[in-house]
Amino acid sequence: MKNVLIISSSLRPNSNSDALAEAFARGAAEAGNQVETISLKGKDIRFCKGCLACQQTQKCVIADDAPAIVQKMYGADVLVFATPIYYYELSGQLKTLLDRANPLYGTDYHFRDIYLLTSAAEDEEQTPAHAVTGLGGWIACFENARLAGSVFAGGVNGPGEVKGHTALTSAYEMGKNV
Repeated sequence: MKNVLIISSSLRPNSNSDALAEAFARGAAEAGNQVETISLKGKDIRFCKGCLACQQTQKCVIADDAPAIVQKMYGADVLVFATPIYYYELSGQLKTLLDRANPLYGTDYHFRDIYLLTSAAEDEEQTPAHAVTGLGGWIACFENARLAGSVFAGGVNGPGEVKGHTALTSAYEMGKNV
């Protein structure tokens, strides 16, 4: 059994990337894993100040919701990030959280496998490429971790449009195989 943490970064109700996260969670749970999903909706996550105090203390000096999420990231065996694609990149709120996860750098974090679930109005195959590269830059700082897989739902824009999309099945199957 693995401890799977899913972080969903869409701020929109009934979002397409949330649906991908739910499908992944269902598959992972059915496979016997412990699954927790955190939505960034309503969370107070401020920008990193770049002070690097966290590199000495492994704690962030900013008192908001990010440190509790980062602590959960530390203890997870598997991290899953779900994000809408905005301007061919990760959502700003996810990027801000990744920046705030700096206290994890240089620790004995548990996660090894990282997954990315994305959705976008564009449906070209290369649409998620910059988001994958952006997350890849973060993962490169954690030498024991790797991008284990990604799922992209293209051609979905409005809330709930992902219903019936083949990416939901792919996310579910990926979750079953963590």
